[in-house]
Amino acid sequence: MADKQNMKPIPKSLADVEQYMKDNVGLGTSFDLGLRKFKVLNKEIHLYYVNGLTDTLLILRTLQGLVDLNNNRQTISSKQLGELVDNRINNNSVEKVATLDEVVDQVLSGLIAILVEGYPNAFIVDTRDYPGRQPEEPDTEKVVRGSRDGFVENIIMNTALIRRRIRDERLRTELVKVGERSKTDIAIIYLKDVTNPGLVKTIKKEIEQIKIDGLTMADKAIEEFLVKQGYNPFPLVRYTERADVAATHLLEGHVLIIADTSPSVIITPTTYFHHVQHAEEYRQSATVGTFIRWTRFIGIFASLFVLPLWLLFVIQPDLLPETINYIGPNKKSHVPVILQLFICDLGIEFLRLAAIHTPTPLSTAMGIIAAVLIGEIAVDVGLFISEVILYVAVSAIGTFATPSYELSVANKIARLCILILVAIFKVPGFVIGTTLFILYLAQIRSLNTPYLWPFIPFQPRAFMQILLRRSTPGSKIRPSIVHPRNRVKQPL
Repeated sequence: MADKQNMKPIPKSLADVEQYMKDNVGLGTSFDLGLRKFKVLNKEIHLYYVNGLTDTLLILRTLQGLVDLNNNRQTISSKQLGELVDNRINNNSVEKVATLDEVVDQVLSGLIAILVEGYPNAFIVDTRDYPGRQPEEPDTEKVVRGSRDGFVENIIMNTALIRRRIRDERLRTELVKVGERSKTDIAIIYLKDVTNPGLVKTIKKEIEQIKIDGLTMADKAIEEFLVKQGYNPFPLVRYTERADVAATHLLEGHVLIIADTSPSVIITPTTYFHHVQHAEEYRQSATVGTFIRWTRFIGIFASLFVLPLWLLFVIQPDLLPETINYIGPNKKSHVPVILQLFICDLGIEFLRLAAIHTPTPLSTAMGIIAAVLIGEIAVDVGLFISEVILYVAVSAIGTFATPSYELSVANKIARLCILILVAIFKVPGFVIGTTLFILYLAQIRSLNTPYLWPFIPFQPRAFMQILLRRSTPGSKIRPSIVHPRNRVKQPL
């Protein structure tokens, strides 16, 4: 976007404005950019808009209100006409701008610009009607009970879903435009009296410093600029498409970042344990929620360590006690076990990718073919042993049980690395791989937040809240990791 000091003021002649729009914006060339000219009290008025981003009925209503001014036949100045137009625009959102650069930005964002001959300001009227869908339950965060209104690609609707749940006058939604060409709307949402002001300042500073042509990937591009992740596979922010999850984190002192055109909301700052929790735990009783959480923990643990442990026992069967010495392959294969594990694990990844790119009716049939035909025949011909199929399947189910898709993929990468170390170094490889995995997570910091908090650094009270789902009346303290200004959850 242009520097404020270098912005071009609105000329008094509307012909100059029209020529500027033709030369710089594509008026007359781009079919969706429109201009409506009409006269009010013998003075020319221009209305600029973009088809497809505006509500035609709202524009017609605005036009009708301005044309009706001709019923009063009198000679007035441009300044008086401008004030009269300002008074007669029947819309709840009207803003005055003084530069052509602002006019262009607002028109391309879906608003309309009304310019009066000889008047130094343009009237920006919000008549946006973005194409999109209605709120519905997100596919990635389904719950048995609970709300079904998930976020959509419309930033205005997304902020409204949050406002519906937090009707606090201290809720702030600050809008920033990012991208020289895309001019993407980015909303920073926080509670003024709860959120750490230093965190808000840091996030705003990082977002305002983004210099790029466009943010076509929206939230993901914002994340990469914000946390400077590099090649770290573990997610440093949490994504959610549920409005209730977003509102809960706001009340805890987190900051939300909403990018227009994306249904995913960024929650910052986050730790590893934020990615292993799910809304379903809080839609059930505390006991049931704890059971669900522990089941999920076991699944995540299985996705990480079941395959390396089984491979270790295959390589060194003497490590097994006699009571469970049946663990291991009952048949031998010409293909090394480590290679079998890699082929099966990557085969599961192939299946997942194929399911994403395959229409839903066909993906079910594809899964049956892969599981029944390929798996069974591969065992029959001696390519795989049946135990490999079993343990890879257990590991895959644990991966799918991970609430965060980004974390599940990162855990898979870590699992493959540990498998390689076990295959080379056996027991020392497993110990070294697990240790390096924990140390790697411990040294990660996202927005100055320790990634393994409250495990490292250890905080017993907060760690117990991770292990046990506490009831809502018992959760009166906000997590200290976000450094909230108000630690206690109570009405003021």
